[in-house]
Amino acid sequence: MTVYIAEEFSAEEADVLRRYFTNLDQPVFALVNLPEVVKGALFARYSRTALSLRRLFLKEFVGELDIEGDQSIDATIGLRRAEELYDKVFFEYGDDSVAQLGGVHLACEQASNVLTKVLEWGRLMSYLEQSTRYIAYDQRLGGRYRYHRDPDILSNALGTRYVADMDRMFDSYSDLIPQMQEFFRGVQPKQPGDSDFAYRTAIKARALDSIRGMLPASSLSNVGIYGTGQAYEALLLRMRAHPLPEARAYADLMLTELRKVVPSFLKRVDLPDRGVRTSAYLGDARDSMEALADQFFGDETGGTVADDVVELVDFDPDGEIKMVAAMLYPHTSLSEASIEARVRRMTIDERLDVIKAYVGTRANRRHRPGRAFERTDYRFDVLSDYGAFRDLQRHRMLTIDWQPLSPRHGYVRPSAVDAAGLTSEFDAVMNRSAELHDALHDDHPDQASYAVSLAYRVRYSMQFNAREAMHMLELRTGPQGHEAYRRVCQRMHTAIRDVAGHSAVAEAMNFVDYSTEPTLGRLDAELAAEAKRKGLGSI
Repeated sequence: MTVYIAEEFSAEEADVLRRYFTNLDQPVFALVNLPEVVKGALFARYSRTALSLRRLFLKEFVGELDIEGDQSIDATIGLRRAEELYDKVFFEYGDDSVAQLGGVHLACEQASNVLTKVLEWGRLMSYLEQSTRYIAYDQRLGGRYRYHRDPDILSNALGTRYVADMDRMFDSYSDLIPQMQEFFRGVQPKQPGDSDFAYRTAIKARALDSIRGMLPASSLSNVGIYGTGQAYEALLLRMRAHPLPEARAYADLMLTELRKVVPSFLKRVDLPDRGVRTSAYLGDARDSMEALADQFFGDETGGTVADDVVELVDFDPDGEIKMVAAMLYPHTSLSEASIEARVRRMTIDERLDVIKAYVGTRANRRHRPGRAFERTDYRFDVLSDYGAFRDLQRHRMLTIDWQPLSPRHGYVRPSAVDAAGLTSEFDAVMNRSAELHDALHDDHPDQASYAVSLAYRVRYSMQFNAREAMHMLELRTGPQGHEAYRRVCQRMHTAIRDVAGHSAVAEAMNFVDYSTEPTLGRLDAELAAEAKRKGLGSI
């Protein structure tokens, strides 16, 4: 049984595709010879379609492009470009900044949800991932449910059980989709002014949101990545040192395709005295830390908890004072120490006047104040379901670390599942998930997390400055968001105000939304999107 399903294309389709994609049969491929806006639009559609990128291109994009002049191009054999200058400057002289000048759009398909978190680690890259809100995982790929089949597990005595349990988990998820849609239609019937399309989309999104926790972390996703040669090199060095076999094997697929586009930038990745040595260093450091952690803490696990945990573990009590000083700094000729000394002598009202002037009148959450808000930081220890973690992890202007995914901290069952009378069906999947994880753990500790459903909690730390807090908390508390991450971000905002005592910072985040989530949180957004589409169509 193969790990990846190869797509099939007609001769005519293949003739078009090979001009723009570096291969036609692998899950990783680069996009070339296309306008940048087309590459971006293709990736933008990724999050809301179950189609592969190549099939999406054929269905929705190729008809709008003039491809007559590209008939002689064959991207599948690599791009032959003059690279002597790059070789000389980058490889011989080691000028890494040159590797920041060439970027690649890379499609990474059929990646497990465990692997996608590895792919999305780097700060200086852009990512778009398929959404469990818009993609129903009852659809099959090559006749199989969409989950990763690890070769080591399948060749083990537990291989048959792994496939059987995964299939049953996906069967249960698939059975609940129409039932949850019917439940939400009953709770919030379609109103006379609602369009059929927007209502159906909102119903589907709400239903899929409510049961996404049943999906295991082995569930496959498509990720579109844009990054520079330097960023890809750093990513590949990490992946080649990763304990997960899927990550190491996927790194080889990525390296093959990237070398068809920017080979000079990636020459060091597998050289014994360069990239190989760096990956070995990363792996050795991780192994040493795991051994020490085991020595100090042994089998301590923390146990199951009754509720999510959002704990503000570190902050600067003088953060607002230092922030006010940073706000005034570019408007004077004084030293920072002098400005801070004066700020400390100000009354509270005077400091608030400075902050209010700096923030100004914000008409929407996209009006964000300047970098003075980066002067103070907050560090949170969070325990939430893995689904919420997946959404929050994608914010890159922060420092985040997470612990291995397992069933040890219990799971979150959405209230809508209980209200729909489907509690036992949901819990049965959770029990199957936990039992499979435990069976896999001894022989396959790194792959055991594939079995864990997204409703199970994972512990992670997040550290960010007040400016990133404003961006993330205002975005992720919107009423159209998932209740799991809305709850986490609302508690973060409260902690900044009440625990840190930074009431002025919290007040500046005036678009943090504490409203009770509407039954169809996406309906208003879908209606607005449809109105916008109609407006564009009339131009």
